[in-house]
Amino acid sequence: MINANTPERPVWGPGKERMGQAPQQADRTAAVTPSDWARALMRYREPIAARSWFELGITLIPFTAIWGLAWGLISFSPVLAFALAVGNTAFLVRLFMIQHDCGHGAFFKSRTLSDWIGRGIGVLTLTPYDVWRRNHAIHHSTTGNLDKRGVGDIPTLTVREYEAKGRLGRGLYRLLRHPAFLFVVVPFYTFFLQNRVPVGQMRSGWQYWFSAMATNAAIGTGLCMVAWFGGPEVVFVVILPTLFLAAMTGMWLFYVQHQFEDTVWDRNCDWNIQSAAFHGSSHYVLPGILRWITANIGVHHVHHLASRIPFYRLNEVLRDHAPLADAQRITLKDSLQCARLRLWDENSRRLVFYKDARGRLSN
Repeated sequence: MINANTPERPVWGPGKERMGQAPQQADRTAAVTPSDWARALMRYREPIAARSWFELGITLIPFTAIWGLAWGLISFSPVLAFALAVGNTAFLVRLFMIQHDCGHGAFFKSRTLSDWIGRGIGVLTLTPYDVWRRNHAIHHSTTGNLDKRGVGDIPTLTVREYEAKGRLGRGLYRLLRHPAFLFVVVPFYTFFLQNRVPVGQMRSGWQYWFSAMATNAAIGTGLCMVAWFGGPEVVFVVILPTLFLAAMTGMWLFYVQHQFEDTVWDRNCDWNIQSAAFHGSSHYVLPGILRWITANIGVHHVHHLASRIPFYRLNEVLRDHAPLADAQRITLKDSLQCARLRLWDENSRRLVFYKDARGRLSN
């Protein structure tokens, strides 16, 4: 729900120097708020059934075929089989993004069809669909809210909160925010362990428990069948590398989408859901092949404003609305710097490095 008393940060129309910032001689009548954009984007929400089936087919069929080919080659060349498994990460990441659209009801007009497609893909991505969908909805409804951190986001402290912690607390936070921990340990924990039991949702309804257990049963059955017919080496050389690398990739994408220097965090009294959705989400500008693999998830500022838009229509949005194409742009080179950002500075209103925060409170 939008905080009615909280003004929205404007997004400036075509011809302005930078989104979210008014040039010295800007025409104030050109200001467009995120809520204005959200209303304008409603016309892109309609999924195209034939296109959705096509996108699913050109992702799932190659994914299955590559795993099958790697399985067949493992007795001749484990190295080649492993290489194919690594390459298949691209298709598994794309399947997760299709599952993501299903969770938003954006992939098919039928919510029931979207949900069952999402549940099926959830077995391949090690993600209980109904549990993930609920957590992800919380993420969308609380993104950028400093008073509602903790569900579906990267743990982020403010400079003041970090300074208030003792040596042990700071050390633990540094460990948690270290790239090796964030992009290796956390993906393993999240997809291989945490997703197995819906901790924190046991009292929210039987469907979340059932979703997790049914997904676990399907995953376990599938792995046992692979091991029985192909041997354990197929599991360890073909299946697990694809799953783990896809989990790492997903964690990186989620990080960059919200952990960039000019992101936005606010206390609840100042927080506005539309402004947070737009200004707190990046536009990760990727090369064409990576945009295809990631199903345009880099157009995250638009996605958070209008989550019902199918991923294959996001390029259409950018073509039609130049200001959105220019907003919050982060290149591959820029994103590498994002991995070093650690703390939210409420004074300068930006995400900063540890070194930038030193002495800030005493000034």
